[in-house]
Amino acid sequence: MGIFFIVGTPIGNLEDMSFRAVRILKSVDLILCEDVSNAQKILKHFEITTKCTNYFANSRLTKINEIISSLEEGKSLALISDAGMPTISDPGSLLIKKIYEAKRENEDLEIKVVPGPTALTSSFSLSGLTGNEFTFLGFLPHKKGRETIFKEIENNERISIFYESVHRFLKTLESLEKFLDEDREVVVCREITKLHEQVVKGNIKEVKEYFTKNKDKIRGEFVILVDKK
Repeated sequence: MGIFFIVGTPIGNLEDMSFRAVRILKSVDLILCEDVSNAQKILKHFEITTKCTNYFANSRLTKINEIISSLEEGKSLALISDAGMPTISDPGSLLIKKIYEAKRENEDLEIKVVPGPTALTSSFSLSGLTGNEFTFLGFLPHKKGRETIFKEIENNERISIFYESVHRFLKTLESLEKFLDEDREVVVCREITKLHEQVVKGNIKEVKEYFTKNKDKIRGEFVILVDKK
């Protein structure tokens, strides 16, 4: 019976690795990862010697078929991302969809999840924003559709959460300033769980002014949260 494990790994602090994640990664026949060299850093830390192979968002269908064939042969495989939970703004969704399709023909195939940290839920917990509902937008589009997304955020009656890269961070704050009311709260979570973890809260003008004056803080990985309308 082949088992496919979706395994969460730390988003920064290696102490967040679960005992179960280590056990599963040691026991499977193969680990699929975004980048073997990145994966080896965490695997070596936990003395995990399981063989790794790359799996990208644009991996060819033949790669997916090979993975499914391995499962049908009774092998166990695990999918990890560079950080956090696979498939959440990371590769893996299509692969898992195809495994479920194969499961219709072979009920012995199993898919299991080994939960781990995500920047999404960690930033929401850390933000201090109130409410049980939010809209997750992943990484915003680079060009086409950006203005539409900002209009959606402007009118959203739920909390909006999205990821942003260091290269477009200031430009994104400038765009938010054009669309948001002055009293709308914005929270920026930076380098969550890492040594330089930081939370900056305020209205969009205050947040933008802080990072404009402290450009040395524009580094690392960002999660931006916008309070509901």
